[in-house]
Amino acid sequence: MFLLPNRGRHLPFATRFMKLTHLLRGFVFLSLVNLALADVRLPNVLGSGMVLQRELPVPVWGWAEAGEKVTVTFGEQTLATKAAENGKWMVKLAPLKANAEPAKLVVKGNNTVTLDNILVGEVWICSGQSNMEWRISQSANAAAETKAADHPQIRLFNVPGHTVAPLPRDRGAGSWQVCQPKTASGFSAVGYYFGRRLHRELKVPIGLIGSNWGGTRIEPWTTQEGFASVPELKNLADQVAGYTASTRVGGGTPAAIYNSMVHPLTPFAMRGAIWYQGESNGGEGKSYYHKKHALVNGWRKAFQNKDLGFYWVQLANFQRENPDPEGGDGWAKIREAQTEALDIPHTGMAIAIDLADAHNPGDIHPRNKQDVGGRLAQWALHQTYGKKDLVASGPLYESFKVEGSSIRIKFKNVGKGLMIGKKIKLEPTHMVKDGRLQHFAISGKDQQWHWADARIEGDTVVVSSPKVPKPAGVRYAFAMNPAKANLYNKDGLPAGPFRTERWLGAPQVLNWNKLGPNRAPNSSPGGGTTIEFENKSGQAVKVHWVPYGGGLRFYGTIKPGAKREQNTYVNATWVVTDENDQPLGYFRSTKKYGIAVIPKQ
Repeated sequence: MFLLPNRGRHLPFATRFMKLTHLLRGFVFLSLVNLALADVRLPNVLGSGMVLQRELPVPVWGWAEAGEKVTVTFGEQTLATKAAENGKWMVKLAPLKANAEPAKLVVKGNNTVTLDNILVGEVWICSGQSNMEWRISQSANAAAETKAADHPQIRLFNVPGHTVAPLPRDRGAGSWQVCQPKTASGFSAVGYYFGRRLHRELKVPIGLIGSNWGGTRIEPWTTQEGFASVPELKNLADQVAGYTASTRVGGGTPAAIYNSMVHPLTPFAMRGAIWYQGESNGGEGKSYYHKKHALVNGWRKAFQNKDLGFYWVQLANFQRENPDPEGGDGWAKIREAQTEALDIPHTGMAIAIDLADAHNPGDIHPRNKQDVGGRLAQWALHQTYGKKDLVASGPLYESFKVEGSSIRIKFKNVGKGLMIGKKIKLEPTHMVKDGRLQHFAISGKDQQWHWADARIEGDTVVVSSPKVPKPAGVRYAFAMNPAKANLYNKDGLPAGPFRTERWLGAPQVLNWNKLGPNRAPNSSPGGGTTIEFENKSGQAVKVHWVPYGGGLRFYGTIKPGAKREQNTYVNATWVVTDENDQPLGYFRSTKKYGIAVIPKQ
């Protein structure tokens, strides 16, 4: 029996009846909530129309009432388990064979969930910032490509919106869709062109999961465990640990995007990931190399696959060409870091320095996403799927040898041989028979750089200049926009940019002490300038000046108590290095400026 509070007994009957009705409705609602909580539930990524990964154990997981028995049936496999105290449960299907015939997956507990139209094949996640987010409808030849995007055996799952979270979320939004013009037009163009080539070559169903956010840095996509796995990034791992008690996170907070847009997908079985990101970390070098290690380590652990393939796009050429043969401007160093990160097992890199729109080099979003997706697929087909008849990529620098007044450069990924090539829009790369290699520069130990003569000799390139009788180093396409770079292999893939040395940069040196004790220069020196001064112990220290428009930017963190004043070094970043370009510690300027920097590279 339900008793109304004493204070209600003197109310009119109609009023008391209405209150009783509201109470009953409340009890019914709570009962329904409890029943709903007891129902077996699945994450959105496990849904009708999905593709399950072949040849690997396949996790199937969800939530139910604590202790509830749950059975999962797919094909001839039936597995049973019980929900843990927190309601979570998981089983793993034994490895499956590829299957293009739609099948059902049935999950039974207190209720039954049936998923249908399920295929078995290859699954990849497509992630990064805006160049990965760029839709088919925005890519080159968009109308024809969209109309032709009718592939019943390609399935698409797009993580909707742009969201962050201070802690990893178990559930997210999204649903699987069959690839057809109306569903494909809004999907990642790079992801689609990658998956389309895999489908054509492998002839099995393909599942593509899109999770991307324009303008984002690599840090918010990286797990705390990933940061912790790289000693050089311990400070970032500690930051993430501090965020777990806070809800004040944004799109730049380490791990925040992973928590909301990737973690709900884990541990869905998949073959690998493709990644197009770096523009928002464009001023970095070695620090990005460490962050790439952290990203890959973290995702492999989260998806429970230590061999998860991971293929990324090296940043495309962008903005106007730099006439200075020294180069090193803009994205040169982050491209170098992307190349060096190939020391991570089961990874690859699609070179894209020839794919910017020639008529609009200032557009950070090249429309040619077909070649980007195709070059990523080339890596996957060669390395993940064992098609060794395909060369993985364009030529990559391997070593150099000084031979008198010239330097011989040796490459890997030569394929059928080296050639001078020209790439025009979506056309295959053309061989230029009577052309001249461009964008090679050479220097002696004086670090004075000159444009060089370069010629192909077999699988090597010989570089020289009459202005450099005793050469010491070579650079190729080592600039923000090396648009004229034209070294390819005969498979039509471009050579990657490189430098053979690690010198600090320009020879211009200003002596700190000549400017007075603890005085900063009152005008900005040129990019690459190194300013020398002595610290309190008398040790020689160099401060490397890196131009950056739009405000202060640090390759490091600010010491507690440091001050930042408006209009202080608004066009530069200070990085403290020794003569070998290695971090020394921190630099503190005068009280007027009050800035302390701990460099990351």
